[in-house]
Amino acid sequence: MNNDYFSSQADAYRRFRPSYPERLFEFLSNELHNDSLIWDCATGNGQAAMQFDQRFKIVATDQSSSQLSHRSFSSNILYAQAKAEYAPFGDRSVSLVTVAQALHWFDFDVFYREVRRVLKPGGIISAWTYSFLAASPQLGSDIDECVRSFYYEVVGSYWPPERRWVDQLYEAIPFPFDDIQAPDFYLDLSWDLIELVGYLSSWSSVAQYIKVNKADPMPDLERQLTRLWGDPQVKKTMKWKLGLRVGRND
Repeated sequence: MNNDYFSSQADAYRRFRPSYPERLFEFLSNELHNDSLIWDCATGNGQAAMQFDQRFKIVATDQSSSQLSHRSFSSNILYAQAKAEYAPFGDRSVSLVTVAQALHWFDFDVFYREVRRVLKPGGIISAWTYSFLAASPQLGSDIDECVRSFYYEVVGSYWPPERRWVDQLYEAIPFPFDDIQAPDFYLDLSWDLIELVGYLSSWSSVAQYIKVNKADPMPDLERQLTRLWGDPQVKKTMKWKLGLRVGRND
C-alpha cells in the first residue's frame, strides 16, 4: 500500500465512517481462545479493532500517522505505524488477521506472503468492504438517485482504479486462502442529513476532486440533498451490504 488517500480526511473518517455489525466480530471470534493475538491491518482510527472483545490481544497497524493520531484507545490494543506489507510480528504468532475496507489498496502478492508468515497454521484472515448505500424505503429513491449521480458523474473519475474491487464487494479480488463460508452481514444505521453528508465527504474521490479542481463539490451536493431530505435533523435508515472474504491459512 504505497498511496495514501486518507490522511487528509482522518478526522472525517473518525467522525462519520459507519461501525460494523457486532455479529461479524462474534463470527470471527468463534475459533479464538482467550489472549489470542489479532492483527488489525490498515486500522485507520481503530474502528474495527475496538469492536473485538477485550479478552483478545490486538495489534492495530496503519501506515498513516494522521489516521493513528485519531485512534480510539483500549487497554488490549497496541497501535503501531507500519505498512500492510511489513508486519511487526514474529513467524506464526497471529491467530486472526483482519482488514476492514482496505485490502484493495495493498500489493496483494507481498501482503499475502506476509500474512502467511505471521499466521499460525490454521489461522484465519478476514477482509471486508462495503460500497454503496442500499436503497431503503425510508431513504427514498430521490435521495438514492442524488447520491448515485454524485458517486458516478461528479466524483466517479476521481476514484482510484482499485475501487473496482470494492464495487464488486471483493467477489473477484485475489484471495489465495481456503475460503470459509460466512453468513451475510449488513450495516444498518440511522443517520440525519449532517451525518450522511459527513460520510460522503470522507470519500477518497472527494479529496482527489478537491486536489485536482481546487474546488469542493460537497456544498452543491448538500444543497440538493437538503431539498430532498426535509428536516435535516430527522434520521433515516441507511443500509450497506458487507462484501466479506474469510480464509484459512494452510
